[in-house]
Amino acid sequence: MFKPLSLYIGLRYTRTKRHNHYISFISLVSMLGIALGVAVLITVLSVMNGFDKEIHERFFSLAPQMTVTNYQERVNDWQSVQQQVAEYPGVIGVAPFIGSQGLLTHFDEVLPVMVSGILPQQESAISDLADTMTEGRVEDLRAGEFGMIVGRVIAQQLNLSLGDKITLMIPEATPTPAGLLPRFKRFTLVGLFTAGDGFDFDRGIAFIHLNDAQRLFRLDDAVTGLQVRIDDIYAAPQMSLELMQQLPEGSYVGNWTQKYGALFSAIKLEKTMMFLILILIIAVAAFNLVSSLVMVVNDKQADIAILRTLGAEPRMILAIFMVQGSLVGIIGTFLGLVGGLLLAYNATAIVDILQNLLQTQFLSSSVYFIDYLPSKIELTDIIKICMLALALSFLATIYPAWRASRVQPAEALRYE
Repeated sequence: MFKPLSLYIGLRYTRTKRHNHYISFISLVSMLGIALGVAVLITVLSVMNGFDKEIHERFFSLAPQMTVTNYQERVNDWQSVQQQVAEYPGVIGVAPFIGSQGLLTHFDEVLPVMVSGILPQQESAISDLADTMTEGRVEDLRAGEFGMIVGRVIAQQLNLSLGDKITLMIPEATPTPAGLLPRFKRFTLVGLFTAGDGFDFDRGIAFIHLNDAQRLFRLDDAVTGLQVRIDDIYAAPQMSLELMQQLPEGSYVGNWTQKYGALFSAIKLEKTMMFLILILIIAVAAFNLVSSLVMVVNDKQADIAILRTLGAEPRMILAIFMVQGSLVGIIGTFLGLVGGLLLAYNATAIVDILQNLLQTQFLSSSVYFIDYLPSKIELTDIIKICMLALALSFLATIYPAWRASRVQPAEALRYE
């Protein structure tokens, strides 16, 4: 079978057993270094993708992606605004809400909460509250019955169980002959939810029916605003600006980046910096490849001189040693790709096994939001890592191959 001569000789040099085992060892170290760098990069970035995915899912399970209100935080004709927002491209769900602060009291315990009035039949369009329920259902919130759903931590701190009565005090005063008195209302606990640690949803939010909230806060038929879910959360800043221009004057459209954008920007920056730092592993392996190829060129000077005397051009010599060096990079990248995919795919199971063997908990949900190691393999990361490793390997071959092409036959054969 016909092969380009430079490819054929380059492959033969790679397969031939060398007399200088030190050169073989350096080449092996370079190959393993590239494989290690690729495997570590794939594993680390997959784990960071997993963390990013889990944090987004847990955060946006209850937190609104966008909110539509006005500067008075009182939207009267909210049904027409809801219909207008729902027709905007990219919006997949809209639901009204009433938000205010309050204090929950049960016996001698008092806890501050954010009270959220919702319509149970529309809540599934903008949040995953139904999926986080551990006891009761969202539909158990019925207008006029003054039921309440609280988080697991609130229930534990107030020693609550389903059916218990709980008092809500709101920051509004009622004038009486004795003076201004704070307003109280008794609610019945009808459900418990848990959204995990990290964002304090379980200890900071209480849900009641929208109609009950309107009566409690004396809003008549008005609401605080609308919560909006969109198909691309990263488009929220641009969509909020565009949507604000189309809504009635005085409307205000907020988005998640205004309050929590710094957190997710920090996660993205951390992933970028980790990528740049771990690239140094591949860079070190590439430098080892340079040194090993330089020694190969010195070892093969007689062969190079013979090829030159037989009519080989400098570019053919250049191609021979570039083939040899590139093959080391290709094999190392392939081994790293296989190893990285295996590690990334089984990262969760591996950490669980280590935790069981060592009888320790590496991850705590109070610190890392989750108590297990997630992993999400993204094709774009795989392509980026492999292409970068191959590019560094290719660049590492240029100088040694150039030196080989500059070898003069007379000088190389003088002492042979």
